Amino acid sequence: MTMLTAIILGIVQGLTEFIPVSSSGHLEIVQQLIGSRPEDFHYFLELINFGTLIALIIYYHKTIWQILLRIFKKRDFSFATNVIITCIPAGLAGLLLAKFIEENSFFSSLYTIGIAMGIVGMLMIFIDKLPKKPELKDVTKLTPSRALVIGLAQVFALIPGVSRSGSTIVAGRLMGLNSKSSADYSFLVSIPLMTAVCAKTLMSSNVRQYFAENFGLVCLANVFALIFGLLAISFVIKYLKKSNSLQAFGYYRVILAIIILVALLIQ
Repeated sequence: MTMLTAIILGIVQGLTEFIPVSSSGHLEIVQQLIGSRPEDFHYFLELINFGTLIALIIYYHKTIWQILLRIFKKRDFSFATNVIITCIPAGLAGLLLAKFIEENSFFSSLYTIGIAMGIVGMLMIFIDKLPKKPELKDVTKLTPSRALVIGLAQVFALIPGVSRSGSTIVAGRLMGLNSKSSADYSFLVSIPLMTAVCAKTLMSSNVRQYFAENFGLVCLANVFALIFGLLAISFVIKYLKKSNSLQAFGYYRVILAIIILVALLIQ
């Protein structure tokens, strides 16, 4: 792998992990555009999650501190409990299906990515016309049942092209949150999930060996994932706070889906 490839993958990871357009889908597209890849290339993709995790912790460090104070000073576990409830479905599904996903070509197919991109994109475009739960003015008022629904929606993000942030933001909207609050909740929920993923990654001796052998490139990609991750989070939160609309992301997804599927059909 070249330095340029590592930088490109880091930038794509940082941007698309938080802009709700699917990081796994975009990374797969970039990989296929690059061409052939070694069998252990997926180790590299697992390791660049660290950059985006650090970006989340930096951006939300004040919110994380407030949550911890609420737990230890006020003995208020409600928000933390909701976060855990939301994490459980995707965490269990990812743990149980990790090997199946890795070995099944369905999850790396551009057809799958294109169709998933289009379906979620259409949901984003027409989200305001779909039936929703009564509006919640504060994300801390989210009930456990609504938190569970968001968690169940997050399971679909195991399919490349769906997007973890996209699925949870859409579900959050349907559960009564505005777009900005849905994004904040989505990103906060991803912190424990990504921490678990990163910890699991480091438990593999093969990954640790790959990291040692490709230390410079992995670190380089993570630096770019961190920088562009921070930029992406800031952009998404500011944009949704101002517009409260997911349509722009939806149109992008639908256009990209059409391009992918047309390209596949005419090749």
